[in-house]
Amino acid sequence: MLELNKLVKHFQAASSAPVRAVDGVSLSVPAGEFVALYGPSGSGKTTLLMLIAALMRPDSGSVVLDDCDVSKLGDAEAARYRLKELGFVRQNLNLITGASALDNAALKLMGTDIGAREARRRIVPLLDRLGLGERVSHRAEQLSMGERQRVMIARALSTEPKLLLADEPTGSLDSARGKQVLELLAETCRERGVAVLLVTHDPQAASFADRVFALRDGRLAEREADRLSAPC
Repeated sequence: MLELNKLVKHFQAASSAPVRAVDGVSLSVPAGEFVALYGPSGSGKTTLLMLIAALMRPDSGSVVLDDCDVSKLGDAEAARYRLKELGFVRQNLNLITGASALDNAALKLMGTDIGAREARRRIVPLLDRLGLGERVSHRAEQLSMGERQRVMIARALSTEPKLLLADEPTGSLDSARGKQVLELLAETCRERGVAVLLVTHDPQAASFADRVFALRDGRLAEREADRLSAPC
């Protein structure tokens, strides 16, 4: 269970009032649930994810994952948290050129104590589940944008995290590929009991979530936003 409790992060602007990037956000996301935060650029979505990932400290409030206050972790503890408890699919498709889809997907798992060979063995079933079973030996530059995004999802899920964060995961994809990636992401995380928090300005992306909230000027809407319909 992810719990955000009155989370606040403001940034001081040089010649104006502070920017209220995250302004008192409270939200709970249980295991296996897919929650989307829908809002325009500049609404505070990415800052919120950075706080949850312990890449930024809040001014006040807390980020709690299964009774662990993530907002109070030291640097080494935060790094372990990101490695083992958290999966993070970012906007940038950060794949290693020349490396295979298999090695790119297993990269995070290789950072644990199981070794490279075992990491590769464990990642294969997940790549199969994501429709990449016949592409594991292809280099990153030989993959389509949709396939690259699926490699990033496999990497994020490889350590069996409790929580997955997704920052505009369909931003570089066309609608057809985006829909395919979102379907696989939602299905795979529900099968594994992973809590998912996705931030997006794409109505199609938000439509795959169990719950959708509007985030504007750092604040959640007072009530759950209406489910948005994906285009056919």
